[in-house]
Amino acid sequence: MMLRIKRVPTVVSNYQKDENEEAQKGGCGRNCLRSCCLPGSKLPLYAYKKLDKVSCEGSPEQVEEEASIDFLESLVLGQWEERVQRGLFRYDVTACETKVIPGQYGFIAQLNEGRHLKKRPTEFRVDKVLQPFDESKFNFTKVGQEEVLFQFEASEDGDVQFIPNAPIYAENSPSVVAINVSPIEYGHVLLIPRILDCFPQRIDRESLLLAIHMAAEAGSPYFRLGYNSLGAFATINHLHFQAYYLAVPFPIEKAPTKKTTSLDGGVKISEIVNYPVRGLVFEGGNTVEHLSNAVSDACICLQDNNIPYNVLIADCGNRIFVLPQCYAEKQALGEVSAELLDTQVNPAVWEISGHMVLKRKKDYEEASEENAWKLLAEVSLSEERFQEVKALIFEAITSVDHGSEDATQEPEAKPDPETIEEVDASFNNSRPDMVAGTQECLVLQ
Repeated sequence: MMLRIKRVPTVVSNYQKDENEEAQKGGCGRNCLRSCCLPGSKLPLYAYKKLDKVSCEGSPEQVEEEASIDFLESLVLGQWEERVQRGLFRYDVTACETKVIPGQYGFIAQLNEGRHLKKRPTEFRVDKVLQPFDESKFNFTKVGQEEVLFQFEASEDGDVQFIPNAPIYAENSPSVVAINVSPIEYGHVLLIPRILDCFPQRIDRESLLLAIHMAAEAGSPYFRLGYNSLGAFATINHLHFQAYYLAVPFPIEKAPTKKTTSLDGGVKISEIVNYPVRGLVFEGGNTVEHLSNAVSDACICLQDNNIPYNVLIADCGNRIFVLPQCYAEKQALGEVSAELLDTQVNPAVWEISGHMVLKRKKDYEEASEENAWKLLAEVSLSEERFQEVKALIFEAITSVDHGSEDATQEPEAKPDPETIEEVDASFNNSRPDMVAGTQECLVLQ
């Protein structure tokens, strides 16, 4: 049986049309990234230095380097603001009401009534994580060049470089950063690896490493990248990550963890505990690539086993959350309550991380930690299923070398008894005890 759900698709580009409209329109008529418009085109290019290790304070090399432009402030946020002035966004996200919900976790609620307007529900298949790229559907080669902020590539000579008008070489298929015209938060952008290669939405080692480098280049714990697989609320089957800036901690970042294993490459893997969604946290690593390879191999395992999942890249790329989920499957099977469905919340990476994007004023006004927990508990795998999935992941990531000096020996994921926290084994997805007190909502500007 094929599982499908109906939902309002997110409009990420001003050139995103309903498929029947796209089919009826003859020619291009816009400055896109396809062969009809690409020859002779130029876009800014930011060439980053490949790092061995990342730090939110910036490595000594980065500090000494004196790059010609500040990546986060001037380039990402500065160029995003410039597109605001040009009127390229569908609404003013800075006018959306936002508050921190009282309670132990500090869930963040935003009222965003403009994000799903003027679009009719579309049917999405949710039982197949890997689907072939379909040129006939909207993809990021169809965005206007004015929506692209810059090309993002590794430096060839090892130095950070910024070129304001760099040619676009189609044969090299550049990675680009573009605006999301339906932003969730300030500076909401899309990272599209090797855009002209038209990869479907599936993580590989190269694309995840690129995303980690972007997080490292931003150098702020408040600039995070996220990824949604098909079946976990990605609606565009063209490889992309999302990112935005929000200067408060995400609840998932504050959740306690229980260390379970460590890899020979120095990567520590922990389980999230006392949080409504079960997941794994990867951190550390002798090098950036050790961490990136471990996470990407976990993602590849989930994809190959048809398990929908979300990824949050936090702490400047030092900490990565891998979150298998089953909400869309439950929705397709009729196992989600009408009360939750009526909120029209699609629990993708940002919602799972604790940033609840609400579309109805009623839900915003009644937002509580209990309601957030209730929704996210439906997203999580059961404890039994999560342990099965965790075993699949550990088998996959320990079958390849993630940094052992002797590559002929198979590296092991070893429990470290001395550092494992004692956790109540009876933990389930029931609501946590609410913190007593008269804490008021913190309203974010």
